[in-house]
Amino acid sequence: MQSITVNALIVIDVHARDVIEKLEKAKITDVGAFEWISQLRYYWEHDNCYVKCVQTNFPYGYEYLGNTLRLVITPLTDKCYMTLMGALKLNLGGAPAGPAGTGKTESTKDLAKALAKQCVVFNCSEGMDYTFVGKFFKGLAAAGAWACFDEFNRINIEVLSVIAQQLLQLFGAKATGEKQIEFEGSTIKMNPTFC
Repeated sequence: MQSITVNALIVIDVHARDVIEKLEKAKITDVGAFEWISQLRYYWEHDNCYVKCVQTNFPYGYEYLGNTLRLVITPLTDKCYMTLMGALKLNLGGAPAGPAGTGKTESTKDLAKALAKQCVVFNCSEGMDYTFVGKFFKGLAAAGAWACFDEFNRINIEVLSVIAQQLLQLFGAKATGEKQIEFEGSTIKMNPTFC
């Protein structure tokens, strides 16, 4: 168990060392420089912890997700984090794209872990219907959790159309700061960290 903790700390510290080296080599001294603000940074403000990246200021989730390994952070991972954090700022979701086995799901899960938010990975199939997905979204929205849909392309186009409408309703409520909404026949509380 301790080796997992040490491994996670080493991964994070090696990335921090690489960032500091990059900043030092580029002679960056301004805290507003893109090279600095494009990194995930943690700040204690107003008696709460916030994670910042470029213009996004996301509340830390304080969700204990277990003692697990961390993903090695590469420049591509940093770009993925920056893009997904930008989507969060715009009250949207993200859809990393690329060949199979390139770390799309793992990168999304690792960002959620860095923000201390639960990320539920769901493998999609042709048999999924909109009522099932609607129930899934109710739980995610109420808990403020994230979803990562693997093999999203397997869902039938007719079902995708309804799922898009469901997401539009949920993200719209999130953007306007609604505390609760009527969704698929139920009144649900909206946690603004839902994604």
